[in-house]
Amino acid sequence: MAKAERQAAVSTQGATPGDTYLTLAAPARGAYKEKGSKFLAFAYPVESEQEIRPLIDKLRKEYYDARHHCYAYVLGHKQETYRFNDDGEPSSTAGKPIYGQILSRGLTDVLVVVVRYFGGTKLGTSGLINAYKTATVDVLSHADVEERVVKRSYELRFPYEQMNHVMRIVKDLQLQVLGQEADNECRMRVAVRLSDSPRCEEKLAEACIDFQ
Repeated sequence: MAKAERQAAVSTQGATPGDTYLTLAAPARGAYKEKGSKFLAFAYPVESEQEIRPLIDKLRKEYYDARHHCYAYVLGHKQETYRFNDDGEPSSTAGKPIYGQILSRGLTDVLVVVVRYFGGTKLGTSGLINAYKTATVDVLSHADVEERVVKRSYELRFPYEQMNHVMRIVKDLQLQVLGQEADNECRMRVAVRLSDSPRCEEKLAEACIDFQ
């Protein structure tokens, strides 16, 4: 059985079909001003929730005098894990508009943080929604987007005598070798494009190579 990790929060909205997905190639910055308030937007490519808190904390420290640090993130090639936070703004006026713009562009493995400096004039609910949405649009429009391939990983176990045969399979199926240990019983970690995984499993089973 292939190794797979799933997060608790699940959403099918905006899910990217197939075994490719769109994400950011590098961090990006954007900005928006409305009635004296400044909205500084930051977008980051991320692969896990563990990466997110340090990035937000860094911005809180750097922009310590800002009123709000609102954010949203989406993870997983099917956009299945997500969260948004208003950080003191009225409910659903900040994090949710940020999240909506990430989805509308079909992106995943992305964190967007919008830092607000209050300008003295209240914007109202619709004004806040528009401001956070526009700031997110600006930062994502400045970001380089790239397509990535979803892969499935396996751990192969086999006697050393089968090493040459295994390496032929690796070459024929264009498997990515992630690591290996050679002893009386060898172990090899490999990855294959998700759409090619049924063929990979069939070949491994035919060769009597144990995999999980």
